[in-house]
Amino acid sequence: MASENKERPRHFSPFGDMIEAAKAAPGLYLVATPIGNLGDITLRALELLAGVDVIACEDTRITRKLTERFGIATPLTPYHEHNAAEARPKLLARLADGQAVALVSDAGTPLISDPGYKLVRAACAAGHAVTAIPGASAVLAGLSVAALPTDRFFFEGFLPPKQVARQKRIASLAGIPATVVFFESGSRVAATLADLAAAFGPRMAAVCRELTKLHEEIKRGDLVSLAHEYAGGAEKRGEFVIVVAPPGDDEKGTDDLDELLRRAFTRASVKDAVAEVALATGRPRREIYRRALGLAKADNDDDK
Repeated sequence: MASENKERPRHFSPFGDMIEAAKAAPGLYLVATPIGNLGDITLRALELLAGVDVIACEDTRITRKLTERFGIATPLTPYHEHNAAEARPKLLARLADGQAVALVSDAGTPLISDPGYKLVRAACAAGHAVTAIPGASAVLAGLSVAALPTDRFFFEGFLPPKQVARQKRIASLAGIPATVVFFESGSRVAATLADLAAAFGPRMAAVCRELTKLHEEIKRGDLVSLAHEYAGGAEKRGEFVIVVAPPGDDEKGTDDLDELLRRAFTRASVKDAVAEVALATGRPRREIYRRALGLAKADNDDDK
């Protein structure tokens, strides 16, 4: 097994000219790949991918686009949740044979929402070197543009697809004293935002769509407003990162009924605005209705 790639050229082409890559030392390498824009690959990652004996990847078709773009001839082998039990012993055998194995995900940093940790655990247990080659991460990209606290964060990843299970899981996260990061698909983003708004209330949040890609879009606001927007005509195509602020007294809009009501008035009748804010805050509808009437009267007086 150790000799099957002996004659393979080890090179990569980041800028048009081929660059020779050194043969990677034996061990397992966790290589971050772009989450959308291929220009986000690092030079270290390219040299490593060219220098290893094999690249284990979720989808060979996706990784092949990357390797072909940069002139890398390293063979690919699939490693994903459906074949991991069968593929893992083969990768461990390569490591035992003194080979260098790179592990990549379809996008971003390996082990984030993929089965890679079991391979890492087995490799460590067997005494093999395990090295991280850092780079792009959708979690960190979303956090950096969300305009929310980043000193503490909790990565939840994908929520359950079925509503009852999703709502139960969201409820268990409501008290976490940190910014929470979710992944979501376009087909479920509206439903997830609605469930988040119902459980968390009007916490500030950011919805990040197609990060680093041509149609990247960031929407910021409170969860109630964002849920309303995505229930309507907001663009739902693509992959999403949802970042939600932690609970706390500094949370904008949490206790400010006037602000929430005024926002709701811009898109709904008084009746619908009251229902929306009642759902978001958990306060009695009668209390909110009285406040809404007071605001409406004050605004009318100001216009006279």
